[in-house]
Amino acid sequence: MQKVQTGRVIEFYSNTCLVDIDGLAVQCAIFGKQDIVVGDNVNIEYQNQNDPKSALIISKQERTSELTKRSIRGSKVVAANISHVGILLVQNPTTSTEFIDKWIASSKASNIKPFIINNKIDIEMPSDYLEKVALYNNIDIEIFNVSAKENTGLKDLTKYLENKCTIFVGNSGAGKSTLTSKLTGIDIKTKTLSNNQGRHTTSISSLYMLPHNIEIIDSPGVRDVPIEGLSKEEIIYGFYEIYESSKLCKFSNCNHKGDEGCNVIPMINNGEISKSRYNNFIKFLEQISDE
Repeated sequence: MQKVQTGRVIEFYSNTCLVDIDGLAVQCAIFGKQDIVVGDNVNIEYQNQNDPKSALIISKQERTSELTKRSIRGSKVVAANISHVGILLVQNPTTSTEFIDKWIASSKASNIKPFIINNKIDIEMPSDYLEKVALYNNIDIEIFNVSAKENTGLKDLTKYLENKCTIFVGNSGAGKSTLTSKLTGIDIKTKTLSNNQGRHTTSISSLYMLPHNIEIIDSPGVRDVPIEGLSKEEIIYGFYEIYESSKLCKFSNCNHKGDEGCNVIPMINNGEISKSRYNNFIKFLEQISDE
């Protein structure tokens, strides 16, 4: 047994982690007050080379990305080294465009690519709901139409997930646990914890490594995300179509609320920019300016 090895954190508890080391799940303590989260690549040192239970995380490697819940009171890293965020969109309970747009902006601010999973397509979808889905197609957000319950559309989604590390986000009732269970083959709601803490209902963050280099992170505490922790520049970048349009505004300090020479408002009026996206854009900017 090598004294020092590297691995990937696949489960995180209060003071210990489960780390995948070349396909072997190893229980590890954490040295010092390190900020370790699911998805981290870590360096492991065995305190006793003959005792696999003596593994200790001595350091973490540089992260390619951090999914962070930020607010005016501080920030908390939820998971690391994620490449994609799958935003679950359902008609009942209704997923608001505000929820979707917050996640798009937050994902891009964290250097993570967002895409949409239109779930529960086995239920008839009214025209206004279909219009809401379509507006994201118009801004080049990848959309997958699935029914996790009926196994519809999962083949295309699975193909897309290859060579990616993805976390799913959605409001309560969006079907995140059902979708994760179908993709991983594990009943997420009754999964036995690897550190013998019993059974739980999605209360522990876990990373699942699947064939074709598919990695799925299930983090039950990740639902809504505050917009207040984002900067003005990050919000603007999250509404890329508005940002691109604003380059043709007459004045660089245009507030896009009817200023002379504004290029954004005419594009909203002729349908080139979604009014819903514009309303959320203005709302988010006003929220951070009020803080």
